Amino acid sequence: MKITGIEDLHVASALGHYSFLKIATDAGLVGWAEFNESGSTRPISALIKASGEQLIGKDPLPVQQIVTQLYQQSIQAPGGLAQRANAAIEMALWDIKGKSLGLPVHALFGGPVRDRIQVYWSHCGSYRIQAGEKLGVKPIRTPDDIAELGAEVKARGFKGLKTNCFNLVGGQLTRQMQGYGRQPTHAALNLERHTLDGIVATLRAFREGAGPEMNLHLDSNVHFRSEGYIRIARAIERFDMTWLEMDMWDAQALADVRSKSPVPIASLEQIVGRRNFRPFFERGAVDFAIVDLLWNGWSEGLKVAAMAESFEINCAPHNYHGHLSSAISAHFCALIPNIKVMETDIDSSPWRDDLFLTEVQYEDGDMLVPFGPGWGMDVNESAARKYAADH
Repeated sequence: MKITGIEDLHVASALGHYSFLKIATDAGLVGWAEFNESGSTRPISALIKASGEQLIGKDPLPVQQIVTQLYQQSIQAPGGLAQRANAAIEMALWDIKGKSLGLPVHALFGGPVRDRIQVYWSHCGSYRIQAGEKLGVKPIRTPDDIAELGAEVKARGFKGLKTNCFNLVGGQLTRQMQGYGRQPTHAALNLERHTLDGIVATLRAFREGAGPEMNLHLDSNVHFRSEGYIRIARAIERFDMTWLEMDMWDAQALADVRSKSPVPIASLEQIVGRRNFRPFFERGAVDFAIVDLLWNGWSEGLKVAAMAESFEINCAPHNYHGHLSSAISAHFCALIPNIKVMETDIDSSPWRDDLFLTEVQYEDGDMLVPFGPGWGMDVNESAARKYAADH
């Protein structure tokens, strides 16, 4: 069997777009991967094409050999966009490998530890504040709207939800996006009173609407510095949080935040490669390690999880893309013993389900692990081309 073609597809969504990689073979098998390309990460497609050209005509089945070679070829620019491109290629190759053997990817690594994974509703309220009309749902404007959404999450059977940081001004909620350079006075990353008020009001409303048994997570992203994260942690302790999530590049600074936080700390979604995870583990910087499979790649993700287990740390996948990403994350959660919970986006473009040939199965707040060959989640190519993004 030989690789005959590599193609990237980009699909419009209400919040950006979905990106897929298709690797075709002369045996008729097609491997699919999902990757994240937007804003400053748009060159990933070009990197995939540059790396993928050398694979045309080669056997796709010795995946680890190919992955090792791709890693070594990008060693002078470790991590970052090069690794994300390599990860996409690797994911598609594992899909081919599984399909060639008629087995799910997790079966290639010893079979699943579990066949269902508890999930939490991610970006809960965040997307409805940002683009409710485009998503075809009621927009969020006030804490009362948040309480109503919390009741919806509970009614739909989810056991956990994760929201983000909102500003509260004049009774109205808006998203806090300063860490991404999207609002005035962003450079200092200070935690202002109207933001802390919004965070507290949001979590109070979610707790009231969803009830005392709902697992609450707050993702504060990259919006503040250590002082701000510590103030947030102390302010939200009253809501019995599952975790406070943030992203920091310095292991010692994150360890300091954790030492002063009365709630568990989750982090590391932006870290790529086990060598970069290690100092955070060694300094005891996190209670939970967030691992992005689409950025690290499958093999590296498994190695990070194994290293985390040696430090008695449970993992949770960073997963906010399409259903193929969810399938890949579910294989990861099924395989590793040290899993906490899985992220998933429920609010999304009305046509997201049309992009895939397999339905994601949720039951009692869990996602059922796919057992079809490969990732068990093929892209509907005709639908992807129908909703193609202007890329």
